[in-house]
Amino acid sequence: MKEKNIAIVGVSHRPEKFGFKIFRDMMEAGYNVRGVSVRGGEVLGKKISKSLKELEIVPDVVITVVPSQVTEKVVDECRELGIKEIWMQPGSESQVAIDKAKKYGMNVIANACIMIEKDMW
Repeated sequence: MKEKNIAIVGVSHRPEKFGFKIFRDMMEAGYNVRGVSVRGGEVLGKKISKSLKELEIVPDVVITVVPSQVTEKVVDECRELGIKEIWMQPGSESQVAIDKAKKYGMNVIANACIMIEKDMW
């Protein structure tokens, strides 16, 4: 997965939030990550885009760290961009988002924390 371009949707500016911790720890572990947050701005010296469409590249994988209703919208944005892999962090998934992503032909991972699965936490 380190060779893939990864977008984390829900990057937080607050260090105590999971969106911040996942972004920080994946960067430190050498993953090629980009951040997305409706607030935009900058986190840890990296530009944060306001949407997937604003990124300079189309990511291979999207990780969601947002409320489930937002994930459902992110799935639609992934479809528009041709993104085929989405990882819904615990709490960001919904059956609607999972079913929609599968209907669109995406590889969906849900109910599993990427940080635990990749042995980073």
